[in-house]
Order: sequence, then structure tokens, then C-alpha cells
Amino acid sequence: MSGHFTESDFIPLNLAVLTVSDSRTEETDKSGNTLKERAAEAGHRVVEKTIVPDDVYQMRAVVSRWIADSDVHVVISTGGTGITGRDSTPEALQPLFDKHIEGFGELYRTISLEEIGTSSIQSRAIAGLANGTLIFCLPGSTGACRTGWDNILKAQLDMRTRPCNFAQMFPRLLEK
Repeated sequence: MSGHFTESDFIPLNLAVLTVSDSRTEETDKSGNTLKERAAEAGHRVVEKTIVPDDVYQMRAVVSRWIADSDVHVVISTGGTGITGRDSTPEALQPLFDKHIEGFGELYRTISLEEIGTSSIQSRAIAGLANGTLIFCLPGSTGACRTGWDNILKAQLDMRTRPCNFAQMFPRLLEK
């Protein structure tokens, strides 16, 4: 089990939050706002939050802009990871990945199994690395966002988490 050491200081990361939804507005986007609030409470900076419809090209346009911006370290999306006809976040974002983080989806579904049972199999949560930017795609429910942030992302984006974490990899993510 990972723990926190106090020898190193917390280093805030710059995060961008993307809500994928055909129906949400800023006022009704509970999932995106939950991620934004939890990231800020943890000490990170949310540099941008936006909502796009379940459209492959609109998602790619926004995320491509963020991964081209060296000031954005992490992108977290919520929504569009299910199996309905409009759910297309994995298809939109996987082609942008330089590397896939295979264990993220597996770990997410394992944790989710404890909370929602076998329904966790319907989640296509994924993660990857693109141009040195970490990208995490979570399901659209507020509970799913809490699960992903509280049980995986909060610790993995904290430099103090041992034995290892994603935060300590900056700036090595771009090494050749």
C-alpha cells in the first residue's frame, strides 16, 4: 500500500478538466466540478475546464491544444467512456497517446467493483501519455469521478506518494 513521506514537498501540477456531454452546462456539470474542486483542495491548479459534446473531433481539438501547451501537465476527462452509441472518449483520445497506461483502467474497474459491483465492467476508463501530458479518462457520473480521484489520482499526482507516483516523473516524461 502506498503512503506519504514528508521528506519531499508537495508540488502543485497544472490540470485541465474536460467534461464530455451532450446535455451538461457549467451549472449542471457536477462531475467536472467535483474533479475541479478535489484537485484544488489537493493543492493543484486547474488552469482550464471546458465542456464539449460527445464528438470525437471536438474532444481531440480541445485535448490536442492542451497537450501542445507545456503549462498543462495533466488532463482529466469525465464522460463518454460507456458503451452506448454516443460514448466515444476512448476512440477520440487513444490516437493521441504516445504511450498507454494500461493499469489505470484495470485498477479503476477493480476499485469500482467494490462500489457498484459487476456494473464496473461497463466502464472503459483509460489513461495515457501524450507529449509529456498525462491524460486520464473517467466515466461521467459524479461517483465515478470521486472514485477515480480519491482512490487513484490524488495519490498518483502527489510527489510525496511512495514508492512512486506520476508527479515525480516531470520533466522526465519527454526524455528520449
